[in-house]
Amino acid sequence: MAKAKSSYVCQQCGAIYGKWSGQCTDCGEWNTLVEAVSTTLPHHQKAKSSTPASKTASYAGAVSGVMTLDNVGLTLETRMPTGIGEFDRVLGGGLVAGSVVLIGGDPGIGKSTILLQTAANMASSDSLAGSALYITGEESLSQVAMRAKRLGLPTDRLRVLAETNVDAICMALSSEQPAIAIIDSIQTLFTEMIQSAPGGVAQIRESAAILTRFAKQTGTALFLVGHVTKEGALAGPRVLEHMVDTVLYFEGEADSRFRMIRAVKNRFGAVNELGIFGMTDTGLKEVANPSAIFLSRYDRPIAGSVVMVSREGTRPLLVEVQALVDSTQGQPRRMALGLDYQRLSMLLAVMHRHGGIHTSGMDVYVNVVGGVKVMETGSDLAVLLACASSIREKPLPNRLAVFGEVGLSGEIRPVPNGQERLREAMKHGFTHAIVPKANAPKENSEQFAGIRIIAVDRLDDALSQAFSVDY
Repeated sequence: MAKAKSSYVCQQCGAIYGKWSGQCTDCGEWNTLVEAVSTTLPHHQKAKSSTPASKTASYAGAVSGVMTLDNVGLTLETRMPTGIGEFDRVLGGGLVAGSVVLIGGDPGIGKSTILLQTAANMASSDSLAGSALYITGEESLSQVAMRAKRLGLPTDRLRVLAETNVDAICMALSSEQPAIAIIDSIQTLFTEMIQSAPGGVAQIRESAAILTRFAKQTGTALFLVGHVTKEGALAGPRVLEHMVDTVLYFEGEADSRFRMIRAVKNRFGAVNELGIFGMTDTGLKEVANPSAIFLSRYDRPIAGSVVMVSREGTRPLLVEVQALVDSTQGQPRRMALGLDYQRLSMLLAVMHRHGGIHTSGMDVYVNVVGGVKVMETGSDLAVLLACASSIREKPLPNRLAVFGEVGLSGEIRPVPNGQERLREAMKHGFTHAIVPKANAPKENSEQFAGIRIIAVDRLDDALSQAFSVDY
């Protein structure tokens, strides 16, 4: 006889418990445990595997034995271009056959728009011969057609399907055999093997597992759209991010004209790669010169503003950092937009100890212009120079670029790809740069003849040079 076994699954993080409790100890959320009943066979009735012990079925469905790694055959990755250059950059150069891409973002930020553009472009490609299928679980087919018409997309080859049953979707994919398929969204799907409503942890996890297994077996490149919670994380268990090959997040404000897609996981490309788009009446358009959109043009220098040379993925990016430091009437506040708040507090302590500039009794607000999130430590020096400029009410030149990591002992540490950052600054007309001494090129380097490089190794030296050099 089969035995029914009850367990309780957290609807927020997917943790499993043997008994119910009011709070999930893994994620800390309250009243998120829901009972799930699974049926198991007694041990003596369990079916024995017909596969020999030395051979097991792989995740892709093939049966293989144990072998040494040098005997494994290598296959050349073939990339399928999406027709959108910035999207190809984030994906690592295009789509890989059999890959599964999870893309998340706030409602209305452009997830469905860019995927519909991608599907239409790839369906109209002669190399794919119309082999693209758009599966919608949230909208009707007429709504999808209206959006495609509004965006001016070619729709004569794009095939669509409105379905939420995973088993029916797999049957349609087997019949159509598309090169790429888009599922919008994973939260609307369900499988009859799980007795719970769509959107629950068990349904999301099982539906994603079935679709991922299908993609690996057939070679279909698969896009999964995922909603995000109010905290900004993908709704459902984090296990989704471990199952898929690539995880992309939309960044930027919904009311902004620009959208950014960042790769937080990519088995086929660089992590933290950033694609920048402009939202127009005809959809998302790639930005040809990303550095230009993050730089403000002032008639005269402004106190508290510094341009830093960041590196996002495989390319350098010029970003403006603004700081406002003002006296407070109560408890001092620290606020960082686009930067790590904890790191800002640490940097202010370093500036007090090793730079002689204190911010006690002052509110400190730091913002990265354009809504981009800077993930690297190469922004440390620019943040401190912006804060010092605001405190002293002394502006730094418009044509000064800065990068460098600041250590706890006040040293200026080098960052990767320093010379590539300098070339990006020169390309945009910057004439001076404050950089770590270890990143400074050789004195007789002709390629940097058009920019004056100020190499520093200590924070106090950097502050002194920034405000005393004749620019």
